[in-house]
Amino acid sequence: MIKSMTGFGRSVLENDGKVITVEIRTLNSKQLDLNTRIPLLFKNYENEIRSILSKELERAKADFTITVENRSVNSTVAINKELAKSYYQTLTDLSEELHNPVTSDIFLHVLRMPDVVSTPQEEVSDELWNEVRNTILEACNQVNAFRISEGKVLEQDFVKRITLIRDMIDEVTPFEENRIVRIREKFENALKDLAPKVQYDPNRLEQEMFYYLEKLDVTEEKVRLRKHCDYFIETLNDNQSNGKKLGFIVQECGREINTLGSKSNDFDIQQIVVRMKDELEKLKEQLANIL
Repeated sequence: MIKSMTGFGRSVLENDGKVITVEIRTLNSKQLDLNTRIPLLFKNYENEIRSILSKELERAKADFTITVENRSVNSTVAINKELAKSYYQTLTDLSEELHNPVTSDIFLHVLRMPDVVSTPQEEVSDELWNEVRNTILEACNQVNAFRISEGKVLEQDFVKRITLIRDMIDEVTPFEENRIVRIREKFENALKDLAPKVQYDPNRLEQEMFYYLEKLDVTEEKVRLRKHCDYFIETLNDNQSNGKKLGFIVQECGREINTLGSKSNDFDIQQIVVRMKDELEKLKEQLANIL
């Protein structure tokens, strides 16, 4: 099972005239990068909120938002009357002193002055926080469900591409056998042209020929590449999402493909290698979005 790092979750809680909405959006990231917007009402719980998100989201660039809408008609608003009177009198006196008559009602301006109108800070009860905490967990669950759904789509693409690479290994075999024959014939024809002029030991030549052809042999690379492809699919079927591990396996596949291309010295095989690299690059691009 694999999980995408892209996800979205939204959960709503209604409690005592308040509508509390939790939203979480996640994108690709090498580690957990949290961006939180938390209202003053729940600011004291920020550390706990971050701890919950770290545990549930694991790794992602996450935007977390809590909004509180107060629908209660009984919400308390405090007006500091003495301070408002002081502001009003001071502004009126200043207007007279500067001979700048007030042409509009300054009452609205007084209400906007600091600390004139305030809403007393509410205290969050343990019961309310537990409900909010469960709402956050529900949003996290929605994000993870979204990730799993996206992961299933990506998994099908991964299996398709790694299978294509594994099948291409078999395409190399016919060209590999013909390549060895052509190289040997090329050496033999060259020796025939040199034979009247150059004396050589046929046994030593055979040894050198064997050593040279052995260096061009790609059997080990094919075997290792096939095993890496099988291990990739085995890791996909694990119960945990292993994006980083899959990335390491793809790197090993890339090494074997590069060696195969450099040792082959054959146009037909190198065409197959190019196709393998193309599929591998597509795998790498998609793996960047896996948890």
